[in-house]
Amino acid sequence: MGIKVVKRHGDTLMDKLYIPAIAAGMKTTMRHFITNIRDTAELTTKSYPEVQPTDITDRYRGVHRLTKREDDSVKCVACYMCATACPADCIFIEATERTDGIDEKMPAVFDIDLLECVFCGYCVEACPCDAIRMDTGIFSFVGDQREDFVISKETLLSHTRSKEFDND
Repeated sequence: MGIKVVKRHGDTLMDKLYIPAIAAGMKTTMRHFITNIRDTAELTTKSYPEVQPTDITDRYRGVHRLTKREDDSVKCVACYMCATACPADCIFIEATERTDGIDEKMPAVFDIDLLECVFCGYCVEACPCDAIRMDTGIFSFVGDQREDFVISKETLLSHTRSKEFDND
C-alpha cells in the first residue's frame, strides 16, 4: 500500500490573496448589471399586491380554519392534539365546558400565531375530530404589528373553504 500525495490547491500567493476569485465575481456582477441597464424589457417584475400571483403551488393550502357542526357549534373538543403535534408551538388553547348540556369540552380560546407557524399541516393530521383544516387558499396576510398575526377563534371560524378545494 502506497501513500498517494495530493497537491494542495491554493499554494501560490495569488490564490492565498483571493484576488482572482474576487475579480471573477466582480466581473460577473458587472456583466449582469450592464446587461440589465441596457435592456430593462427583459426584467421580470411583479406588481404585488395589485396583481395577485397565479403561480402558487397546488400543494399550498392556506391559512387555518375551524369547522362547525350542523348545530353551528365549533367541532373542536379542546383535546390539545393539534397544539401537541405543532413543531413550532404556535397554537394556544384554553378549554372550557360546553354550556348546552353536552359532556365535552370546547375551546374558550383558540389562537394561532401565524408568524411562528411553519404551515406544515401537522395540526390538521393530528386532529381526531377534523376540526381544524388548512384549505382556505388564503396566502396573503398583512399586518402592522405582531398582534395582527395572532388569529383568534372567531377569525378561524369565519374563514371558509376555498372553491378550488371543493372537488377534493
